Amino acid sequence: MKNITYRQVGDFNIPNLILPPEEAKIILGKWGMLHKDYLLKHKKALFATLLAEGKLYQHCAEIENQAREMFDTLVEQMKERECVIEQLKEENQLEWVCRMQNIEARVREIINQEIIYR
Repeated sequence: MKNITYRQVGDFNIPNLILPPEEAKIILGKWGMLHKDYLLKHKKALFATLLAEGKLYQHCAEIENQAREMFDTLVEQMKERECVIEQLKEENQLEWVCRMQNIEARVREIINQEIIYR
């Protein structure tokens, strides 16, 4: 176990937590930030544990990668199933954009339920 130092704030001792060097280099995208925010607000014990162990950003980066891969895969599958193809894009751009936005919105909802807010 690492030696943890504390600072006193009022009547409380607050641990001085410093990110390990490898954690400081991780940059989170949209999905990772959403998951981190969810943990902070709704899974406080898990958030505190991951933060104290220096694994919070690594965990959120893994969620980011899973979500990104799932997003790309599901969008492609839905495009195929719903015949949202390049020909439609050439013939009716507005229809193509509307259908793509609909697909992406549904995929975001799936990812939020299956990965981000779990």
